[in-house]
Order: sequence, then C-alpha cells, then structure tokens
Amino acid sequence: MSAVARTVLSARGLHVVSKPLTPRAPGDALVLRCPACGGATDVVLHRDLRRNEDTISCGDCHFEMRCERGIWDALPAAGRAHYERFIREYESVRTSEGRGGNGALYYAALPYHDLSGRHVQQWRIRSRSFRYFECEIFRSLERERQRPLLVLDLGAGNGWLSYRLALRGHFCVAVDLQVNEFDGLAAASHYSALLTHPLTRFRAEVDRLPFADEQSDCVIFNASLHYSEDYTRTIAEALRCLRTGGTLAIVDSPWYGREESGAAMVAERRKEFTRSFGFPSDALNSQEYLTDGRLSALEAEFGIRWTVHRPWYGLRWAARPWIAKLKRKREPSSFRIYTAVKTS
Repeated sequence: MSAVARTVLSARGLHVVSKPLTPRAPGDALVLRCPACGGATDVVLHRDLRRNEDTISCGDCHFEMRCERGIWDALPAAGRAHYERFIREYESVRTSEGRGGNGALYYAALPYHDLSGRHVQQWRIRSRSFRYFECEIFRSLERERQRPLLVLDLGAGNGWLSYRLALRGHFCVAVDLQVNEFDGLAAASHYSALLTHPLTRFRAEVDRLPFADEQSDCVIFNASLHYSEDYTRTIAEALRCLRTGGTLAIVDSPWYGREESGAAMVAERRKEFTRSFGFPSDALNSQEYLTDGRLSALEAEFGIRWTVHRPWYGLRWAARPWIAKLKRKREPSSFRIYTAVKTS
C-alpha cells in the first residue's frame, strides 16, 4: 500500500490518515478493493475491530460498500440483477426444505450435529469432509505458517465453517450471496457470543471478490464451486486473492467419472425441482459438477496441481456405485476434496 493518504475503518467510522499504517501480522488484517471496477480502496479491516454501520466508497467509480447488521454488501448493481432470481429461488427452496434452526445451540453444533433432525445425513457428510480438511490439510498449513491465517470461506452460508476455523484463532471471512437469518450470512450472528472477534461477512460474487491481491492463506470453496458459471473465471479470482504458498481447497462439490452422468443428474434435478417447487432451478448457467477432465483443464490453465483427497463417508456411501450398477441406474455423485498450492 502507498504511504500517502489511506482510508482506514476504525471504531469511530471512516477517516483518512497521512502516515503509514502500523504493520499488522499477516492474517490479522484484510485489505479491500472495489468489486465494481477492481480499483484499490486502501481500506483495511482489522480482525479485532468491532464494526457498526459504515460505508466504504471507491474513489474511482464511487461504488459504495455498506455494512448493515455486520454484513458488508459488496454486490454491484449488475451482480444484483444477475443473481436476483437465483437468490430468490434458492431461498425459497431452502425454506421449503426446513433449513436452519432455532437459537445459537443449533448453529454452534454444526457440522457435527443437526439438532433440527431434518438433514442429519447431509450434515454427516459435511462433518466428515470438514474433519478430514481440518486434520489432514488445514493443520499442515497452520504448522507451516505458525501465525493466525487469513481464510476466505466462499459459499459460507450460515458461517459454520468460518466459525469452526475462527475457534482455532484464525481470521475468517465468510462470503455468500444469501443474507437471510436462517440459512444465510445473518444467521452467523449466533456465533458472536461464542467468539472473541465477530465473524467478518461479505455479500459478494465469487467472480468479483472485494479483496486486494495475494493476501489470503487459504481459499475454500465450501460446497459452492459447482454453482460457478465459469470455472476458469472463478478459480482465477480465487488465485488472485491467494498469497504464494497458500492453499486453494474445493470441498463438497459433486464429482462424476463421466460427463454423461453429470448431465443426467442435472436433467433429473431440474425435473424434480419443477415438480416440487414449480421452477427448474436454472436461474444460473451453473457448471453443477466436477469431472477429471474439467479439473485437468484448470490445471493446464493455471499451472497448478490438484491433490485428490478421499474422505471416508462410511460403507453405505462407498457401496453406492455398486448398488447403482446392479439397479442399472446412472453413476451416483462422489464427494472428494481437491487442494492446490499457489506456487507463483
């Protein structure tokens, strides 16, 4: 950052200083940039800062990021229009499915226990994915850095993953399009009383993240990459935000061995959604699933190397492909974790 005037978010609001900022340890602060034009805002959010209602304005295009109820709205007008139908339909589906729960106890128990009892099997999968990620991947990064990490949680939902990693002492930034109080970013307010520092939350597009280059130690697609409309564009933005030596992780996105199986799943899903909810859930041209071919193309595009992790989800889950073959049904999805280290 320049040593000239900078805008700094303090407990008293926004103000300008004309001297260099006091250095903070990497992982304790987040430098923002404008999601509308990509210009530098020179705004620094510190992990130990308790924010109220504030506004950050871009000096180049005058786009404003507003903080309301502890959530920074970094969604430009074009993005708002593009995602409006998706957000509306997604929230409608999640409401119909009975997502969320009553009180802080429900959210604090995630992902290990679904106290609502409505989605126990799904949370069982999520908990095993997270436990593997935490023990086999994230701890190695902690040992390597030996300091608080800056983590971007993309597709954070109610913020449970950010909460779990924040308990380990890290600065976690929860990013999502949904801001509702049962399943979106507003639900993360339940974690405030359980953490030393409140979670930092941004309503933003994963293709236009409001963060400056090369800051984060870990970027996690939290059951969210398959919503991307362009994997190349989405991964490029994640790598832009990741510092050299940082880890990119894809967690809980469906994988298929054959493109035909993924395409069949999408057709079945849209038919079922039309029957159940009255719309096919096609507001976005989402990629919907991963294949080895798609992942190899990303390796070639960005010069990265995926490491494939296969958490154990239980015997019943492992038997699904064999049962599908016996019943002459399409290949079922698999969940793997993919990680890559940014080398340059």
